Order: sequence, then structure tokens, then C-alpha cells
Amino acid sequence: MTYVVTDNCIKCKYTDCVEVCPVDCFHEGPNFLAIDPQECIDCTLCEPECPAEAIFSEDDVPDHLAHFLEINAELAKKWPVITEMKDPPEDAEEWDGVPNKLPHLER
Repeated sequence: MTYVVTDNCIKCKYTDCVEVCPVDCFHEGPNFLAIDPQECIDCTLCEPECPAEAIFSEDDVPDHLAHFLEINAELAKKWPVITEMKDPPEDAEEWDGVPNKLPHLER
């Protein structure tokens, strides 16, 4: 099983989760983080660290966000690994909780 970053990470991109990951499975894009499903060991450490509550176990991903399983797998192959926490975007709080952010995902 793997954990999955979903819609609410887009344009929030808090990185609290990356420092607790023991296998460095997070990858950073311009305005989103992705988890490499091949690297994730299902340790559960990242989920409670996400201030935007954007990380789910693949078994608990809401149906309307299930497409993020494929998005994470695709983007993790393209983007570099991130292992250290960074400051979030200046407008992260404004985007936190905004629904349907997929059109804003920068690949």
C-alpha cells in the first residue's frame, strides 16, 4: 500500500511531510508534492504532518480523488526528490481548502 497526495496540496505545497519520510519518497513540483508509490513503505508518518490534510492512505482516498493515485505515480517519475522542509508559498493559507484545484496543477 502507499500514501497519496491529493487535490488540497495544489498551490499549498506545505512540506512538513517530507522531513518525516524515512525513505525519501516525496517529489517536488512547481506547486504540488507527489509520493512515489514504488518507494512508499506505508509507515503512516507523513499523513498527520500535512497541515492541509491532503495525504491519504490509498485505501482511504475519497472516490472523487482516486485519480490522484495515477497523478502521484506519473509525477514522481518526473520530479526531483525533496527531503527538507521549505517555506510554503506566500498564499498557501488562501488556497488551503479551496475545492477542485486540479486545473491549477503545474506539471
